[in-house]
Amino acid sequence: MKTITTSEGKTCKPQRIPYNAKLTAPQIQNAYDKIADQYEKKVWFDQHILGVARLKKNLLSKAKGKILEVACGTGSNIPFLPVGNDITAVDLSPKMLEVAHENATKNGLNVNFVVMDAEKLEFPDGSFDTVVSTLSTCTFPNPLKALDEMKRVCRPNGLILLLEHGHSSIPWLANYQDRHEYQHYENHAGCRWNQNPLDLVQSAGIKVLKSKRNILGMFHSIEATPL
Repeated sequence: MKTITTSEGKTCKPQRIPYNAKLTAPQIQNAYDKIADQYEKKVWFDQHILGVARLKKNLLSKAKGKILEVACGTGSNIPFLPVGNDITAVDLSPKMLEVAHENATKNGLNVNFVVMDAEKLEFPDGSFDTVVSTLSTCTFPNPLKALDEMKRVCRPNGLILLLEHGHSSIPWLANYQDRHEYQHYENHAGCRWNQNPLDLVQSAGIKVLKSKRNILGMFHSIEATPL
């Protein structure tokens, strides 16, 4: 299988959904704006029955210092972050951020919410001690560029914490994902559910400190640091 060379000169294994078949950022923003009010109901099964919320809680408890959450959605991760930290959360969808702000207010949490594209983070280099993102690289039009931005705004010895889903390690399930990749992509706002998150992280020049597969071999918990 050939590799992809990015504009930054990096290479990685290609995703089965080609880059030129991706939804644009405005299309993704519009898609999430439309489902913002119902989003938490849509993901309830995955969060609480499959156990994704537990994985998030375990991973994000390791965040420290000044924290940035990229693609925060409805803010469901905020309660899992250490209390008392300086937290900034960004998302492309204004409607999702409205729900996130309501959730934070209900829980008495002080979070700085900002509408922002993950591929164009408007922060200086090394601004944060920890950068976190969950179930997001599968939807970014250019995941390598978004990961580059996360690396850039994280301080050199900081933490990058990612929970991502991708190609299952179970053959029959991986085959199912491959057979239904386009249906899933079209029905879930451009989600590439059979990509390899670990390959993407390493191709972005981010040093993986620890990784573990969970839940049918589809979910990757990744602890990393900028190289």
